[in-house]
Amino acid sequence: MNEHGARVDAPAPLLSVIVPSYNSEAYLDRAMQSLVGYGQEVEVIIVNDGSTDSTPRLADDWAAKHPESVRVVHQVNAGHGGALNAGIRVATGSHLKVVDSDDWLDRASVHAVLDVLRASREAAEPLDLLVTNYVYEKQGRAHKTVVRFRNVLPEGKVIGWENVRRCRYDQYLMMHSLILRTDLVRASGLVLPEKTFYVDYLYSHVPLPLVRTIRYLDVDLYRYFIGRDDQSVNEKVMISRIDQLLRVNRLMVEAMPPRGSVPANLYRYMAHYLRINCVVCTVMLLRSGTPEHLEAKEQLWHDLAAVDPEASEAVTRSLLGRLIAIPGRPGRRIAMIGYKVAQAVMGFN
Repeated sequence: MNEHGARVDAPAPLLSVIVPSYNSEAYLDRAMQSLVGYGQEVEVIIVNDGSTDSTPRLADDWAAKHPESVRVVHQVNAGHGGALNAGIRVATGSHLKVVDSDDWLDRASVHAVLDVLRASREAAEPLDLLVTNYVYEKQGRAHKTVVRFRNVLPEGKVIGWENVRRCRYDQYLMMHSLILRTDLVRASGLVLPEKTFYVDYLYSHVPLPLVRTIRYLDVDLYRYFIGRDDQSVNEKVMISRIDQLLRVNRLMVEAMPPRGSVPANLYRYMAHYLRINCVVCTVMLLRSGTPEHLEAKEQLWHDLAAVDPEASEAVTRSLLGRLIAIPGRPGRRIAMIGYKVAQAVMGFN
């Protein structure tokens, strides 16, 4: 056995899937049904994050039924970030995928992913980042919005950042689209804040400066379930947790590399992703509308300029960045128009 508890005479799994789980009894079985049955090429790590319902028993049952591929980490509640930290720490696969316990993966797409990872290993050509599509599985809506990257990434070949084209405003490489090399994530020094939601922004941001090889696989792998009233992306919930969203925003700013230290297209993309987070923070503060939150909105943009003038300039260079950063009542009116458009296009909750 090695330090992670894996057999030393067995090849490492191609993929470690981390499933952060807190009071997930209503959803965990659905997620797990999409994650087992791939033999030892897929390692599933259920992190029971201090659940008080039947999640611990369900997790142990899955491990008992699939001892060759399912492991369980039981821990005191540390939040989504703490659960991801635990999973990253014990993962033995060459690549990492995060699947929240209320989401699931498309099985045919999993096989396509494994084919790519297997070929990369056999050719001894390390792949830092594999990008796939994700689908908004909105509760009660028959039409499913699929986020693809055909306009951003050429499909079927390994590229560098110089070949990455511009994303649209509604398009970014969120955690659901990423499969990262495990050693790269660890080498990035990523440690997510505990008891904090929205850390997926950091997971999808901090490791990127170490990424050198990228491949896009045009399959609809990740099924992102949205629409529950208690979900973290519900508007009222986001407003109630705005302090956590702002904390993540500040950490994203601090993780921005100096311009010129990374490929130009990478810096442009990281500024784009930071811009999206700034827009979300701004809109939620405006939707709240309290004097405290309106002041926090102005402070957000002031702090960005003070902490990282280069990033501030890059974020506000685009039309969306300029409009959303406008202070006072005109900025509020413009921001809310943009939010309504985003709701209609993307089906946000």
